[in-house]
Amino acid sequence: MTRFRKYVPLLDWGRSYSRDVLADDLVAAIVVTIMLIPQSLAYALLAGLPPQMGIYASIVPIILYAVFGTSRVLAVGPVAVVSLLTAAAIGKIAEPGSDQFITAALTLAFLSGGFLLLLGLFRLGFLANFLSHPVIAGFISASGILIAASQLKHILGIEATGHNLLETGASIVAHIGETNAVTLVIGVTATAFLFWVRKGLKFLLVRIGLAPRIADFAAKAGPVAAVGTSTLVVWMFGLADRGVATVGPVPQSLPPLTLPSFSPALWAELAAAAFLISVVGFVESVSVAQTLAAKRRQRIDPDQELIGLGAANIGAAFTGGYPVTGGFARSVVNFDAGARTPAAGAYTAVGLAIAALFLTPLIHFLPKAVLGATIIVAVLSLVDFSILAKAWRYSKADFAAVATTIVTTLGFGVELGVTAGVIISILVYLYRTSKPHTAVVGRVPGTEHYRNVLRHHVITDQRVLTLRVDESLYFANARYLEDRIYDLVAQRPDLQHVVLMCPAVNAIDMSALESLEAINERLGDLDVIFHLSEIKGPVLDRLQRSHFLDQLTGRVFLSQHQAMQALAHDPVGPPGAGVTVQAPKKLGDTRNSLAQQRNYR
Repeated sequence: MTRFRKYVPLLDWGRSYSRDVLADDLVAAIVVTIMLIPQSLAYALLAGLPPQMGIYASIVPIILYAVFGTSRVLAVGPVAVVSLLTAAAIGKIAEPGSDQFITAALTLAFLSGGFLLLLGLFRLGFLANFLSHPVIAGFISASGILIAASQLKHILGIEATGHNLLETGASIVAHIGETNAVTLVIGVTATAFLFWVRKGLKFLLVRIGLAPRIADFAAKAGPVAAVGTSTLVVWMFGLADRGVATVGPVPQSLPPLTLPSFSPALWAELAAAAFLISVVGFVESVSVAQTLAAKRRQRIDPDQELIGLGAANIGAAFTGGYPVTGGFARSVVNFDAGARTPAAGAYTAVGLAIAALFLTPLIHFLPKAVLGATIIVAVLSLVDFSILAKAWRYSKADFAAVATTIVTTLGFGVELGVTAGVIISILVYLYRTSKPHTAVVGRVPGTEHYRNVLRHHVITDQRVLTLRVDESLYFANARYLEDRIYDLVAQRPDLQHVVLMCPAVNAIDMSALESLEAINERLGDLDVIFHLSEIKGPVLDRLQRSHFLDQLTGRVFLSQHQAMQALAHDPVGPPGAGVTVQAPKKLGDTRNSLAQQRNYR
């Protein structure tokens, strides 16, 4: 039963559900429902799908996540980046608005859910860690710019297409002369109003005496006010007859039962996009869930999150939706509104189902310009190019990764952008670990601590070389370690012992083991004895399964100080007879080689 509860967290938190928790969850559900109605419609528009699919994608998926997800406050549904990825993926396969286009969206949700479920069942959530946070931040910022640019056509009331910023910009410029003045007024007014609601309405309401909680609720209802007012204006003044594009008729029903396609050809075309959507959606969702859980001293299970999100996407595929994930903005709203359990999401689904049954006729005259404004305001809050300055100051490699991701996304589209992000993240990791930081160390006088000779005043022995390696050893860096040791040995004609100090080595693979065997053999030919120190237990256990320790010319020491006591000529006495005091070198005052500079850390 305990194992079953692990896969169905509802059985865990549901046992302690109370009336007080119910009240908090209901309040949060009302707030999120009000926010989700215009957002769901807008994100479906962004994906090129009928508006009702946005609402459908926010009903059953939320319920399924409430059953299988581990976050107490994550709000699942359509989000901007995934909607854009969906549009890019299925736009290559079918004409927007066609039955094939909708089927492709359902199939994409099914495949994405399948990937997520498989990753969760096989506990492969760690794979998403290869998409670094700076790269994700750059991708989301670039996607935000792309999304905002793609919505300008609705603000202007023109036709425009494009899969990247250059194509979209050129298309808008080519059709700028067709701008509908009435649509432009509606779009600009709605955008300005929504920005003001986001930034200033709550502050104004508090100043005039409203309670902060009520003021916050009113500010969250701002998009609904924009939708309602603009719809009423278009209907009253017949603006649809003056060229204002509206949503049009929306079915008045609960989510229908639908079937994705099981065509192998279509699956092959969508598989790569589905996997990218799965990874991006999971990374975004888990980062939000972990951040909010930490604020309440709760925890989430990333692998179970994969199962929860997978179930949500498969549910979307069979109920008229499209790919979904946990949204940052609505999850924060859910958290701030006081949601205590995933049941708040289920109550939100009930609210959206009521809206789908009774409110959809009211949005027939909703102008698309207002939905475009809703999207623009939502995504621009995600744009943060300060990551470039932070990365430049902290790590040039991270800066290159972020900049390349941003440029690729803007110049070639979201699919190539996120693919480049994944590849660059892995390449940066391989580059860093292929040339691990190593340091020649000596004993800090009066202590048993051993530190980098380039940074500290230390005691060393000319006959003993201690090299500390600060990375696990594997195929990509094994040869680098060999070359580093051979270079150091060549510079020391009186050398008798080499100690490889391994406090940061968590693993040694077969390639690295072969390198250690080669080092041991070559040093033996030079009459230099090879030792190891501070090997971690699991690493030593694995080495004991090989013949390496039997062939090792030296010893394995528990600590580096123990090694120096056994090997140094006069390890605790004053400098002399082979023992010297080395002062740290200042990098700016010495003409060290690039290799020395790299190891001045």
